[in-house]
Amino acid sequence: MSASTPAVFADNPVARRRKKHWKDDALLARLGYKSQFRREFSLLETIAFAFSIMGISSAVSTSFYFPLVAGGHAGMIFGWLIPCFFVLCIACCLAELTSSMPTSAGLYYFSAKLAPEKYSALASWITGWANITGQVALVCSIGTNGVSTADAFTLLENNTGWKNGTFLSFKSHSVTLIPLADGWAFLLAFTAPMWCLTGYDAAAHISEETAGAARSAPIAIMTAVIFTEVFGWLFLISASYATTSVDDLLASELPLPMGQLFLNALGKKGMLAIWCLLISIQWVNGISQGVDASRVIFAFARDNALPGSRWWKQINPYTQTPVNAVWLVMACTIVLGLFGFSDAALSSLAGATVVGIYTSYGIPIFLRITSGRGKLKPGPFSLGKYYMPIGIISVAWIAFVEVLLLFPYTEAPAPIDMNYAIVLVAAVLLFASASWVLSARKWFTGPVPNVERDDSDLDVTEVEVGKDEKL
Repeated sequence: MSASTPAVFADNPVARRRKKHWKDDALLARLGYKSQFRREFSLLETIAFAFSIMGISSAVSTSFYFPLVAGGHAGMIFGWLIPCFFVLCIACCLAELTSSMPTSAGLYYFSAKLAPEKYSALASWITGWANITGQVALVCSIGTNGVSTADAFTLLENNTGWKNGTFLSFKSHSVTLIPLADGWAFLLAFTAPMWCLTGYDAAAHISEETAGAARSAPIAIMTAVIFTEVFGWLFLISASYATTSVDDLLASELPLPMGQLFLNALGKKGMLAIWCLLISIQWVNGISQGVDASRVIFAFARDNALPGSRWWKQINPYTQTPVNAVWLVMACTIVLGLFGFSDAALSSLAGATVVGIYTSYGIPIFLRITSGRGKLKPGPFSLGKYYMPIGIISVAWIAFVEVLLLFPYTEAPAPIDMNYAIVLVAAVLLFASASWVLSARKWFTGPVPNVERDDSDLDVTEVEVGKDEKL
């Protein structure tokens, strides 16, 4: 035991756990923050949390329309498989950054530390707002998809003829997409896996609540992504084998084609049983994503980057959680949900979610392979010499897929079938840019340390973490 480690830690399970928590808190202090949360998440629980946000079965079921209409069977299988490789590269980069800097601030903290000093605050500001946009949009997107799932249940149970507006909006695009399925339209099949494979940075956002965060958080990121990719692909292979007619699924009266597929394969009772399970899973997805988004809000407010930060960074003394930030996320989600009066706007939420979140992924990865090459202190999870090629692949894919997801769904879009993701994303980025130029550049300096540091002690702790918990 080093001289910096308190001598009160005896050799028993409770003492070892306390020592691990002390190391976590010391590492967090080196990053500039004092510990404010209970470290209640174990490795398994952190994996489960990240995995629950991605929600394979419900996510694939509600986004099944995109690969189906864009490429049929090929869209189902290869439209999922191709993005998986690139998302895995992105996950590797984020896992490395999280292992080195396990803080709830996550992505915008990474950007601040890896950017040139002159642009550190700006990089942090843009990354933070992009991540908040994606996080809140994802909560709303999960909610609207949950409504579509519930609609399918009630429609079949009550034998009514009402159809969900979002699905009707999707259906309006199929006439144009199907003839172009061998070209640009096939690429739109990537919308489904890119929407499903989001939120794995949640492990970083709860790292201040995780025991052994420098080790547990990156493992959770990688495990959640790999499991989601593998089981999602197997799910779609099964769906492809069970699909006898793509046209029949697209012509179904049910709001979601996957509902018709289950109905054909399992009958009414079997379909309703599966659908009840999917609704329950989506409920858990929404709750988990709400927790994740609230941690992002809390961390950004802790650095005084949000209007009313003093409210949103408060920790409830009873639960030791940012309850005010949770309520803010719910309020923003309700405001986004008001776009429900427009079918096209609702159908654009998936694209806005992906663009917002992956922009916040791409900025720190880009900085890692450019200005931040010599700045990162490796944690237990490190890419070593492979960080450069993996980072280049990740940034290139993010740039490509974001352009793809901002394009209209048709060649000559009318207001009803316009892709409004670009409007939402542009509005937030315009606000962030304008507020930076007019005000924030004068007072926002990036992550704000709130703890007194003892560099001599923390350096020893850093070495201990690297040696004792290497993956």
